Amino acid sequence: MMDKSASGDWTRDAARDPRRVHWMELFFDLVFVAFVGQLAHGIHGDPGWAEFATFVLLFFPAWWAWVNIVSVVNLLPGLSTRGLGVAMVAAMAAASVMAAAAPGAFGERAWAFSLGNAAMRVVLLTLWLYRHRQGSSDKPWRIWIYNGATAVLWFIAALLPLNIAVILWATSIVVEIVMVIVSGRLWPDRGVGGINIEHASERLGLFVIIVLGESIFTVVIQVSDDWGPGAGLVGLLGFLIVSLLGWAFFQYGTGYVPAGLERLQSRSDYIGILQTTLFLPFLLVLGVTAIAGSIATAIHDPFEHLPLGSSISLGGGLVLFYGCNAVVSIRYGKTFRAVMPWTLPTVIIALLLIPVSAAVPAFAILLCAVILLLLVTAYVELQRLRRLLRYRVAGGPDAGVRT
Repeated sequence: MMDKSASGDWTRDAARDPRRVHWMELFFDLVFVAFVGQLAHGIHGDPGWAEFATFVLLFFPAWWAWVNIVSVVNLLPGLSTRGLGVAMVAAMAAASVMAAAAPGAFGERAWAFSLGNAAMRVVLLTLWLYRHRQGSSDKPWRIWIYNGATAVLWFIAALLPLNIAVILWATSIVVEIVMVIVSGRLWPDRGVGGINIEHASERLGLFVIIVLGESIFTVVIQVSDDWGPGAGLVGLLGFLIVSLLGWAFFQYGTGYVPAGLERLQSRSDYIGILQTTLFLPFLLVLGVTAIAGSIATAIHDPFEHLPLGSSISLGGGLVLFYGCNAVVSIRYGKTFRAVMPWTLPTVIIALLLIPVSAAVPAFAILLCAVILLLLVTAYVELQRLRRLLRYRVAGGPDAGVRT
């Protein structure tokens, strides 16, 4: 006899802990390894403004699809493991089409990129309607506009010339962003106000792990293709850069996220929650991916000057990474006085790396970046040690001390 739990009711077949990220969510994230890798190739070498613009314009729809999936799953604590699994597999299929089409999304594959985005919105529409059925008696007109109407726009875009399709892409995303912001202000209790902080914090951290992992993968592949002492040296420096970025994010950043989100939630700062979970992390991930592209270029020609485009990727990527971390820290309650000592010097020196790269070989500019990150890490670790000693001298608890 079939077990009751397998009857098909999404809320009864298998329990899951809504505070923790489920394995199927991580399975879904793996598609974005391919997506990030596809887009990162476009900014290797000496990218110009057109390449950077293409990179950003294609990366944001992918990021936006990811945060929408994360958001609806976060707000569906009653969704069972089977229901979640079906949703993630469907979303993976849509994201895979988007990733495969990305290299030619502004060309002959625009129709496939459009269909992938349309399919993603059908998945989202189904999940949002399911959530609405579980807890609201109002008419779901906002949901039908948010993902139903925009899915139609993406479907229509697949049938139209590129110059018109791009306008429909932009219209779809603008409609969704505006609706998210308006809903956050007018109906926070139906959306962002009910966010599960533990799940959101863990989800963001795991996604950053994937992006950093893709960066390490890029370094390894480039060293393998350009085997030699110079490539090995630059590969080591690139590995250190990515590792130090990971150290900064996971040692100092993630531990502060839950408390920061709780602080924003307690004072009903729902726009702050949207900023720090949806928009600012996009810039941070963009920065990490740009840095990886610069490292790949340096591995290919370690003793030549970095091209201007790759220099901008390196310096600008570091600015985005540390600048976003600083803004998020301030939004979560840290003071300017606590944040500026490590942010301001890092941003200024990172920007100086761009003109300096025209005068020194690629390996030397990466060495400068490693030294910069080591100094920032040492400063933050010393500040943490001082704070820990102060707690001990004062007889206070030393657990949970954060910098």
